[in-house]
Amino acid sequence: MAGSQGSWTGGTLTARSFLKPQRVAEAVFHPAWIPEAVDPGVERLKRVRVIAGAVAAVGVYTFVEGGFAFTEMLQNMLTASAVLLFITPLTVGAMLFVWRRTGTVRQLRVPLGNSFKLLLAFVGSIVLTVMMWWLAAGAGWFALVLGLVAIWLTGFVGSGAVKVSGNFFGTAAVHRCLPPLLATVTTWLMAIPDLATGDLHGLSLGMGFVFILGAPVTVTAIAALEMYRLRRRHGIRLGAHPASLPPPRPAYAPGAGYVPPQGNPYGPGPAYTYNQDNLYAPGPQNPYQQGPRNPYNQHNPHGF
Repeated sequence: MAGSQGSWTGGTLTARSFLKPQRVAEAVFHPAWIPEAVDPGVERLKRVRVIAGAVAAVGVYTFVEGGFAFTEMLQNMLTASAVLLFITPLTVGAMLFVWRRTGTVRQLRVPLGNSFKLLLAFVGSIVLTVMMWWLAAGAGWFALVLGLVAIWLTGFVGSGAVKVSGNFFGTAAVHRCLPPLLATVTTWLMAIPDLATGDLHGLSLGMGFVFILGAPVTVTAIAALEMYRLRRRHGIRLGAHPASLPPPRPAYAPGAGYVPPQGNPYGPGPAYTYNQDNLYAPGPQNPYQQGPRNPYNQHNPHGF
């Protein structure tokens, strides 16, 4: 997808990997170009956000409806795909409009393109899975083959949904605050139709609103805490263009020693070198730079 298998999956997939759909889903939907988390606490918040969304979307719904309706789940998957395909580019486009004052879209062209490919891959896999189940239901003797394919795709999409809920289609490669923002916008957009139509799913007024607002309120609270930690600990603000953000602060892990900070992928290139007084000062003041200012080449005590 990104030019080669290695550039997208990191070369982790083999023929044997396709026996495990979750392994393939991890490689495809959490590709190698997605940056590592800058804060273990933020990573834990992402897991909580994913779990909270899954419980609200599946567990609570099953409890309220009194059972798990597989056909309705397939319809909901198609609806969710349409929502994601619409709301994700719209939200990212709105943020690009906000960032235009401090940077350009050209600087983000590569991560934006990769994120859009990941979105299309996930939506396409959902549509393919739903089609396979519908075909298997009326395929007669061929239903066994289609059913096996549909089961594999279901495991693939289910594992992929967990991955894209955490990284939200790799938008962390564009801006680290985009995943919590997109999670918030998506959950509220899914709840608005029920609020607007007053569809309380047969529940009382109080329980209906708890059921409808449970997911967006929970996800919003966790996403707000996630963005707060990014801003407070790493200076990463949602309203700032990624090129203008400082590099993430170095992470310290018990027993792991010092881990150098990751550079800003949109920042200045090799012309900016290390300087004891100013980390981002131009090269001529670098005491380790080759040339007449090199302190180790001024006086040779051995005369050669």
